[in-house]
Amino acid sequence: MTRSKLQLLLWTSGPSGLKDSKMSEHAKMMPRSPGGPSPSPRKPVDTACCGASFLAEFFHMFNLVFLLGGLAVLGVGVWTISDHLAYAPLLSTVTYAECAWVLALAGVLVVVTAVLGCVGVWRRNRCLLLGYTFLLLLIFLLEAMVGVLAYVYKENVETELAVNLNRTFMDFYSVDAAKTEAIDRMQREYKCCGAQTYEEWRLSAWMKSSARDKRSKVPNSCCKTETSSSGAPCGASDHPSNIPHTGCFHRLLEELRRQLEVLGAVGLGLSVIQVFGMLLSCALYIKLRGLVGGAGD
Repeated sequence: MTRSKLQLLLWTSGPSGLKDSKMSEHAKMMPRSPGGPSPSPRKPVDTACCGASFLAEFFHMFNLVFLLGGLAVLGVGVWTISDHLAYAPLLSTVTYAECAWVLALAGVLVVVTAVLGCVGVWRRNRCLLLGYTFLLLLIFLLEAMVGVLAYVYKENVETELAVNLNRTFMDFYSVDAAKTEAIDRMQREYKCCGAQTYEEWRLSAWMKSSARDKRSKVPNSCCKTETSSSGAPCGASDHPSNIPHTGCFHRLLEELRRQLEVLGAVGLGLSVIQVFGMLLSCALYIKLRGLVGGAGD
């Protein structure tokens, strides 16, 4: 093509011709698929380290640990209620019993919450995740409350027993059925007699009771062996060979302190798990909200 013809062609095509020619050259440079036009660009798959899929898998692992911790909390609560609340009627406050019952309640809530969380993640339901988070907060508050109360009461239980235990023995044995049963069980189990010493029974309301066998000097639950071959009640003799001369105060104090320490450690220790759970559920809730919002766009 001569130079004059090329100038004529550029003059007739004008700026649009130049633009079209550049676009055609650019199109030639772009790769094409062998079967037709190139597909439209796809949205990136959510596989990042903080993506919803990763958080969901991590959530299931956490939920398993959370469930096992809840079963441990429930077990400690039930164990305390069944084996260590027999002497609760001898205490002047209900703090010890409340700690055990609240811990057992927290354990039950953990099981319910773990199931709710699994369903919420499986169905990608943000409302269930939100409920899961609030239940975690409630469980955290319950366990932390038990932990704090247990450790505070542990420091004060000695003063409470020193003030009230002797009065309970003296005034309520054979008068209050629950306290009488608790005292008898404690004297048999701990091998003790009286609050501080066996001699306290001489001034007790039980000693003045008409229902008492007049030959008895101490309740039969004080005896090392409650059977007697002579026909007289075993409590008729207060000799060291027949009854222990040590009181129950120190043994009961030791038992209460040890159990309160267990309740406090379990309550405060496992409440930390709920903090991580709340952070994880909030992150997953935000991620799912972003995905749903992006899909709506």
